[in-house]
Amino acid sequence: MSILELKGLTQRFGGLIAVNDVDLSVEAGEIVGLIGPNGAGKTTVVNLITGVFKPSSGTVTFKGRRLDGLKPYQISRMGVARTYQVVQPFPEMSVLENVMAPAIFAAGASSKAEAMRAADEAIDFLGLKDLRDTLASELTLAERKRLELAKSLAMKPEVLLLDEVNAGLNPAEIEIALEMIRAIAARGVTIILIEHLMKVVMSLCSRIVVLHHGAKIAEGKPDEITKNEKVIQAYLGNRYAKANAAEKPNV
Repeated sequence: MSILELKGLTQRFGGLIAVNDVDLSVEAGEIVGLIGPNGAGKTTVVNLITGVFKPSSGTVTFKGRRLDGLKPYQISRMGVARTYQVVQPFPEMSVLENVMAPAIFAAGASSKAEAMRAADEAIDFLGLKDLRDTLASELTLAERKRLELAKSLAMKPEVLLLDEVNAGLNPAEIEIALEMIRAIAARGVTIILIEHLMKVVMSLCSRIVVLHHGAKIAEGKPDEITKNEKVIQAYLGNRYAKANAAEKPNV
């Protein structure tokens, strides 16, 4: 059984169809990339999975249980967490306090002590120990991105949805973020990754799903996706396809 399954997932906003009849099955332990042009419906899919929106039609199932129609806190307590592309920590709270907040309110920690233990574990895991008592307002963008990951890990997720965690980072910071994502996956966390940087997607993902105008236009292994004509036309462009082909030696 898939750990997460979307069937016929559709979201309408008035006359706009933001997500159109999307099917997707994710197996436990996978890292699945979700790519497509701006406005393709990627973040809307994440919002549907995590309960921000109730689907106009279709279903979202996690470990055999329906998620569609549940509230975000109910879904997070079941083991589904997310990050946000635009990170907005509580600026006048410390790193520790920021990470404790989702442990208490989203994951339902039974006590402040339990939330602190979960927060400290996430902070240590992501290399933020030296910044534990630093105000979030004093962090760099890369540190705030790492804080966003720590907040999600403190919720003890089985499925983690990452929404452009590398946006705005320089190449060195991206390499560090890649290692952190791999380390999270190595703990058995299933990951769905929204990402525009194809280098990141190709490096991390065993499977890629492509959305365009809200519909799924392709799904497959990374090397299959980069050769797919629909994906080239809708998203990658001929320049990327040619450069990707040129990098591969002739056999």
